[in-house]
Amino acid sequence: MTLRQKAEVANRTVIGEFILLGFGNDPELQTLLFLVFLVIYVVTMVGNILLVVLVVADRRLHTPMYFFLGNLSCLETCYSSAILPRLLASLLTGDGTVSVPGCMVQFYCVGFLVCTECYLLAAMSFDRYLAICKPLRYAALMTSRFCLRFAAWSWILAFVASTLTFSWMSQSAFCGHKEIDHFFCDFNPLIERSCDNSSLITRLSIIITSIVVPFPFLLTLMSYICIITTILKIPSYTGRKRAFSTCSSHLIVVTIFYSTLTVVYILPEDHMLKDLNKVLSLCYTVLTPLANPLIYSLRNKEVTEALRKILHGFMVLMGIQKS
Repeated sequence: MTLRQKAEVANRTVIGEFILLGFGNDPELQTLLFLVFLVIYVVTMVGNILLVVLVVADRRLHTPMYFFLGNLSCLETCYSSAILPRLLASLLTGDGTVSVPGCMVQFYCVGFLVCTECYLLAAMSFDRYLAICKPLRYAALMTSRFCLRFAAWSWILAFVASTLTFSWMSQSAFCGHKEIDHFFCDFNPLIERSCDNSSLITRLSIIITSIVVPFPFLLTLMSYICIITTILKIPSYTGRKRAFSTCSSHLIVVTIFYSTLTVVYILPEDHMLKDLNKVLSLCYTVLTPLANPLIYSLRNKEVTEALRKILHGFMVLMGIQKS
């Protein structure tokens, strides 16, 4: 490194906060987006918490599929709370400022929850694979102990992978301009602001991602290849429709999640694609947690019946109290 380059490095000012640009600064657009995201956040939280309550309260939902769905709903409430409250505050006040430590915490939470969701979706797809392709062995393989272990390892592996990446990122100093053209603290915008040699962190994160993420993705993919192959072999249309209905809700969630997540991190870092990147990021960070309870409640008879039972009990209780 030349003396001039050393001087430029020395003169770079380390920043202590970022400014998340979000979706622009048009007051009318900010107000509209605030109302939209507020409704999304309330519906997401109510829907996912209600799903957890239904899974715990109704014995008919004490099955492996709904055990993993309960885990997923817990995760989605945390996921939405890691992103939307900060976004709502920014839209309401017009101030997108966030401290570097606060940004790093959000980055860690989002990374941890995304990784965990990959494993939980894989567990649910494997459950559907056994139910459709290996029905006689389903009860023997999908035991309560196996489900607990799978769920526990999903959270543990995601925690380890996210903590390693976070520990390396947290040692970096950030410099340059404060503005980040995004609505939350994501990996790529942060690594662009690093004063240090970011190539090492990037390589390490790629190594960790290539070790941790492909397994749940491949398990999900192979499960659905086998499921679709088995369904197509069913001779009757009614049988094929009944078999597909048991996994259609999960397949919709998986498709939305993986398709948008993959495109976001495959797209080149181009200024013209930043708006598209933000829209697609909304799909897996905001719309997937919203879609999860809506899809499972509207397309699933067991959940609908459990909800009707809870509402009936509540109405009876209110009637007793009034009398």
